[in-house]
Amino acid sequence: MNPLQDKECHETRRTFLGKTAGGIGQIALGSLLSASMPHAVHAAADNLGSGKLPHFAPKAKRIVCLFQAGGMSHVDLFDNKPSLAKFNGHEIPPSVKGDQRLTGMTSGQSAYPVVAPLWQGRLCGQQGTWISDQLPYTQSIADQICLVKTVYTEAINHDPAITFMNTGNQQPGYASMGAWLSYGLGSENKNLPTFIAMVSQGSGKNPGQPIFSRLWGSGFLPSSHQGVGLRAGSNPVLYLNDPPGINRSQRRELLDDLAKLNHLRAKELGDTETLTRINAYEMAFRMQSSVPELTDISQESPATLADYGPEVHKAGSYAANCLLARRLLERNVRFVQLYHRGWDQHIAISRQLPNQCRDIDQPTAALVRDLKQRGLLEDTLVVFATEFGRTVFSQGTLGDPRMGRDHHGRCFTVWLAGAGIKSGMEYGKTDDFCYNIAENPVHLRDLHATILHCLGIDHARFTYPFRGLDAKLTGVEEANVVRGILA
Repeated sequence: MNPLQDKECHETRRTFLGKTAGGIGQIALGSLLSASMPHAVHAAADNLGSGKLPHFAPKAKRIVCLFQAGGMSHVDLFDNKPSLAKFNGHEIPPSVKGDQRLTGMTSGQSAYPVVAPLWQGRLCGQQGTWISDQLPYTQSIADQICLVKTVYTEAINHDPAITFMNTGNQQPGYASMGAWLSYGLGSENKNLPTFIAMVSQGSGKNPGQPIFSRLWGSGFLPSSHQGVGLRAGSNPVLYLNDPPGINRSQRRELLDDLAKLNHLRAKELGDTETLTRINAYEMAFRMQSSVPELTDISQESPATLADYGPEVHKAGSYAANCLLARRLLERNVRFVQLYHRGWDQHIAISRQLPNQCRDIDQPTAALVRDLKQRGLLEDTLVVFATEFGRTVFSQGTLGDPRMGRDHHGRCFTVWLAGAGIKSGMEYGKTDDFCYNIAENPVHLRDLHATILHCLGIDHARFTYPFRGLDAKLTGVEEANVVRGILA
């Protein structure tokens, strides 16, 4: 059912008049707008709530997004250029630096010396993709991934940038990617949420940039589509366990009685959120069985556990979350998102970055291999992303152990793998300083459009009425599917 029809079915006159002191004015406004209402209903008829998704045959059924929060250095890890060694220590040419906005952390520097990649790398896979030696396990899956080197964003600070990447807008209050997919495609598992998020702290910058739960929120979409945060430890979902002295049959009776009361209230007020609350209670009841089974990794083979690395047994670690992501995906959870903090290397990059790479390298490669071995990579899209890259010039004095790199949104690298994506390739080129895009730019909106395309969704037709607009994940500006990376 589309949003307008859903509202009409549940909202009563009492609720309509009670929501505002200007009820009479709303009635007058409604009469003025009534002539345009048929058009609005028609416009909504082909959107995500109409049951007509996917728009075409999808390549992917589910997504895992491995989000590296803080701004991963594309210069050091993925986008080496031979010219950087030649210019190392020299001032970045004004023609390259241009008039780019800089953060307050480097805007006052008197010099901007180029810093070549701090570590060696090698050409990997059949296509000879350069990947840093700080990521040896990622090097081993080079033939499975597609490096997109020309992603760019207008945001230069963390919160707007990470919000932009996750919701399609720099401002808070918009729906997250996972919420959009939950709303548009629904669930294939009745015992687990459609969208699950997990957060881990890295050993690079500690603490890393904060991760707010609104990044997996539903925004203006119905609240039933927000993500569920899975925590580390024996109580992964808050308030899921029964209180002391209450057994499962008693909880069932309590929920039945509560549902009757909520249905009466929903009928009285026409509040769709009351119905959402009923569904949330029912999901929580089912999760009392499904979550313990999910988090019990005792049946995993020793070989599988070893592949994810030694931290797989540490609850809440990136390695443990990668394994849980695979277990969620094989249970047909639609969207799984991992956030790993600690990539904000403004200082001491020579010490922090290797630690951060060790956190994620082996588990990430293990997840891709594990999905492939189980036949899940064929219909699962893996997105390895960050909010922006890092500057090729130094933050701080060149050669100082405290030296780092500042934020850089003009170009950075993400990679994708799995369903719908060409494997073992690079897309896009940056200039000789990894500073500007030279070929095939990919805006965040283009990346979102491409992700939706892999799921069989035309981003231009995937809308929800909000503030008088047909809101989209890809926003109101132009967005294009990056067809050059599609299989």
